[in-house]
Amino acid sequence: MSGGIHFNTGGARKTESASPLRSASSQSGLRVAWQFIRRHWLKLLAISALLLTPCFWHPRIEAGDLGSHVYNAWLAQLIHQGKAPGLWIASQWNNVFFDFLLSGLGSLFGLPLAEKLAVSAAVLIFFWGAFALACAAVGRVPWFLLPCLAMTAYGWTYHAGFFNYYIALGLSFLALAVFWRGKRWERLLAVALAPLILLAHPLGVVWLLGAAAYIWIAESLPRRFHILLLLTSGAFLFLARLYLGRHYQTGDYVSPPGMLTGADQFILFGKRYFFVALTISVFAAAVFVMDVIRRRHEPGYWARLSIPLQLYAVAELGVILLPGSIYFPRYGSQIGLLLDRLSLVSAVLACCVLAGMRPRKWHLAGFAAIAAAFFSFVDRDEGRLNRMEERAGQLISTLPQGARVMETILAPGDWRVTFINHIVDRACIGRCFAYGNYEPASRQFRVRAKPGNGIVFASVPDVEAAEEGHYTVRPEDLPVYQVYQCSSTFTDLCVRKLGGGEKNDRLGVHPNH
Repeated sequence: MSGGIHFNTGGARKTESASPLRSASSQSGLRVAWQFIRRHWLKLLAISALLLTPCFWHPRIEAGDLGSHVYNAWLAQLIHQGKAPGLWIASQWNNVFFDFLLSGLGSLFGLPLAEKLAVSAAVLIFFWGAFALACAAVGRVPWFLLPCLAMTAYGWTYHAGFFNYYIALGLSFLALAVFWRGKRWERLLAVALAPLILLAHPLGVVWLLGAAAYIWIAESLPRRFHILLLLTSGAFLFLARLYLGRHYQTGDYVSPPGMLTGADQFILFGKRYFFVALTISVFAAAVFVMDVIRRRHEPGYWARLSIPLQLYAVAELGVILLPGSIYFPRYGSQIGLLLDRLSLVSAVLACCVLAGMRPRKWHLAGFAAIAAAFFSFVDRDEGRLNRMEERAGQLISTLPQGARVMETILAPGDWRVTFINHIVDRACIGRCFAYGNYEPASRQFRVRAKPGNGIVFASVPDVEAAEEGHYTVRPEDLPVYQVYQCSSTFTDLCVRKLGGGEKNDRLGVHPNH
């Protein structure tokens, strides 16, 4: 059973839908979507509730930069109350959607609950945006891919805590789905979502406009010219790399480009996640090849798969050709991990390609089994991080109220999610100041800092030195404290008062680095 919605895809045989609604050619795409929601609303609510389980299975959501976002929402409250001299809130209309959501909910419910609600909203936006795009890509509802989409929703980008980018992609997937299957006025509505996506992250707008342009051109061209369109897109990406390299400072890759296929989103905390990524890659490739062999002569089969396959190929060309990071002079630090972020687009587009398969019960069973293993690993590792953050909170509770705190907390060497140091940022809320928090100095977020403010570093080199453990404490920093890893077990934390002239991580133990 493939679901209850079908789109006419240019002559493709209508054999894929168990209970088809009227074709999208006879009514608007939004009307078809609304009829689908009315028919399946109870199922959609149940899926959403199950999907949000990882947001509530531990006291705190462990997602890298999330701790920093919540901490800066608290700083924003202090700024509004006049209790953070030397800090201010900049007028900024990009990279702030999640922060506005967090602050708004925080003023109503307090930051601990606001964090849960804001992240839950982000997950739902991303998951259902990706689901809508998969439906639009092949003209039917791929229920059997729900485990894959759930894994993608809780993959590397989520656990890195890049929630503004994450929301931007979710909204852009939804807008692209409307553009792909909508009538002319609906396509204009999809483009009209661009300002909202920009509020979340500008890369979401870049992806939306680029993908929408590719779909529009591909649908206007005979299929025999699609290879030229694909090659032209590759040439455009190559020229973009040359332009960026000539006009801006660009950085190298963090992850090998050959690894960023989309499955890398499932590599999180340690080597066992590599086997999850490998297993789902092999399984997905096998079922796709089997479907191609069985249906390669089916009328309309390649027409339905053509554009999803091309979009995935373009995303992978981007991984190969684009720089790993870009430094714009207006910011204090580079915009990094660009290709690792782009692989999230690859993961969703891979699901769009798989959505074209004729589903079998064992497809769902296989993907569900892999997802069960993935989420069991995530539950275990997030539990460890929760206990680690609890320890950080206990240590900080022994310090004077309003103390300055630096931290050097490094993830094990085989972890791909490395931003675990922000557990100290969140533990400081209401108690101390995370002196090395990176957001104000980066000038990429709304909270900004003047030099010498006494609350947070205003210089990116100081932030980087403090995070890496070789910052030399200055007289004006005192009194200041250090939370550090004090044994070969990376979860063991200690705190001590620093002295002037010493390196901040002089006593830290990092056996895996």
